[in-house]
Amino acid sequence: MNPRPDLPFVLAGLANVQRVAQLTGPDSANRTDRVAIAGTDLGSMFEADGKVWFVFGDTFGFREPGFTGGGGEQWRSNALAHTTDTDPADGITFDGFVVDEHGAAKELLGSEKVDFSEMTVIPTYGFAANGAMYLAYMSVRHWGEPGEWEVNHAGLAKSTDHGQTWAKLAAPTWPGDSNFVQVSVAEVDGDLYFWGVMHGRFGGVQLMKVAPTQVEVPDAYRYFAGTAADGTPSWSDDRAAARTIVDDTVGELSVVWSEHLSRWLMSYTNGGGAGASLREGLTPWGPWGDAITLVSAADVPGLYSPYMLPRYTADGGATIYFTLSVWDPYNVFWYRADLVSRA
Repeated sequence: MNPRPDLPFVLAGLANVQRVAQLTGPDSANRTDRVAIAGTDLGSMFEADGKVWFVFGDTFGFREPGFTGGGGEQWRSNALAHTTDTDPADGITFDGFVVDEHGAAKELLGSEKVDFSEMTVIPTYGFAANGAMYLAYMSVRHWGEPGEWEVNHAGLAKSTDHGQTWAKLAAPTWPGDSNFVQVSVAEVDGDLYFWGVMHGRFGGVQLMKVAPTQVEVPDAYRYFAGTAADGTPSWSDDRAAARTIVDDTVGELSVVWSEHLSRWLMSYTNGGGAGASLREGLTPWGPWGDAITLVSAADVPGLYSPYMLPRYTADGGATIYFTLSVWDPYNVFWYRADLVSRA
């Protein structure tokens, strides 16, 4: 999975960016109101147990007509769907959700739901390791101005029963003002790499890694601290030594390997007003190319959280599919885009 850093950037742009389907809500083909989901957001994806798992944030079972943004009745801080759908061309059909005894989508990670204490607990990404499933989460103290929020800490939760129940781990955790509050996770050459950003959407990206067998060992994490003259990466056990690898207003992000381009792709909410952005990386730590608009805020007002998964591509990887949240109607949608390579 090592690209050719001697070659220039190969991604010229995007074409045929289109909405394919609505994934959540009463108006979706999945009719998630049947599991008490009238509105939800996020929708990051990971693979485990032969399924793809979709991870959602604040979830509401009933919303008055015309309600804008997060809110409503039957509030749960998070929810989890699974699918075996392998054809992304017409949307994704969920096989089911993790549900409670009443058949409603179950809150996986509990929260106090008290403003300025712990408003909610939002899972930012999932991954599988050591026969278990993990969710990276952030404990949100307070939602502030648009694109900004206060966080108590970030951490990991674990499930050993195929996603049915979850326990927050005492360690590792990261401070709420660190650069690893929101993460994207991928396996690279036998290690788990975490690309991280701060709370909100107004900072850059840093990188850390850990062996899968040591994911629960705080001192096992190593932080990217720069490269030598020959491009060899340097890793430090000191979080303060972490270098910023993408300097931008980066919010919710996902990073995947593109077999089609032999490059890394990073999608994210651009807090600078550019909507959803896409960048090409020569290695996991860069260099990373300029931001390309994936979906503009002018075309889709209130968009955020563009998440990719390597398996959801077409045409040999030349077409990518991704989730995208929209503040009004506060649900998750399925999009596609064609990667345009340089001649």
